Amino acid sequence: MTKIAFIFPGQGSQQVGMGQEFIQNSKESKAFYDKADEVLEFSLSDLMLNGPAEELTLTYNAQPALLTTGVMVAQKLMEAGIKPDYTAGHSLGEYSAFVTSGALSFEDAVSTVHKRGLFMNEAVPAGEGAMAAILGLDADSLKAVCDQITAEGNVVQLANLNCPGQIVISGTKEGVEKASAAAKEAGAKRAIPLVVSGPFHSELMREAAGKLQEVIDGIEIKAPHTPIISNVGADLLQEPSAIRSEMIEQVYSPVLWEDDVRKLLELGVTTFIECGPGKVLSGLVKKVDRSVKTYCVYDEASLQEVIEAIGVNQVG
Repeated sequence: MTKIAFIFPGQGSQQVGMGQEFIQNSKESKAFYDKADEVLEFSLSDLMLNGPAEELTLTYNAQPALLTTGVMVAQKLMEAGIKPDYTAGHSLGEYSAFVTSGALSFEDAVSTVHKRGLFMNEAVPAGEGAMAAILGLDADSLKAVCDQITAEGNVVQLANLNCPGQIVISGTKEGVEKASAAAKEAGAKRAIPLVVSGPFHSELMREAAGKLQEVIDGIEIKAPHTPIISNVGADLLQEPSAIRSEMIEQVYSPVLWEDDVRKLLELGVTTFIECGPGKVLSGLVKKVDRSVKTYCVYDEASLQEVIEAIGVNQVG
């Protein structure tokens, strides 16, 4: 029997026009965009549909934008009779998984991720932090490099363990530059600086996590009806208390995406559906296991392709 995982992208996948076809054709889809505008008290939907891209990319806009689109796409799939056996999201994408799995209301999620973005933006002034993708070096070797640079006074650590041969590091600007150079000396094929607004998933984000704690203490979290796979521990999140802890820890902890994919494979998942703009996560899944089926749903045509491939009839 086919087991399905819905997977949700994080920052970097946002793009102007995201979800446009769906909201033009469906009142139910448009309702998500309208609700996000209402909760945030500004027109996030206008920014999502019309840009400018530079403003959409700001972390406190990109986070609620990706959440809104991801949850809306997941709802379209479920209306069509395609239900996930598990959900997982990359970093910010976890919040889309929490909503889709019934642990968190959409309204609370939109408000929380907007604040999460603001806190992250405030934690480290622009230009002081950095991230880079390191290709072709194993995790143990890269961790040794980062530990050495950190010991010398420049914080840098593993941030996203995405797939075999692709790990993102995060820390101070100087720490990331030094670790990138040292990684190449240790055998890495490439070190690619990322265009990001801060050193996400590093110890430098602990201040942001502390502020986020107060927000999360004030929202209701329920037991999910669909199991969620954790970024922090690559295990099942099924209790509200575990989800609450996850929301805080994942701000400064590495995203174990490769381990998440392997856990889903171990649980029998054979089909991964990426909900939202871009195809980044589907590509990472294929690098872990080429035999699985991956789909990306971001417009009417891609939705129809999944419906036909999985063999269900649209029911709503």
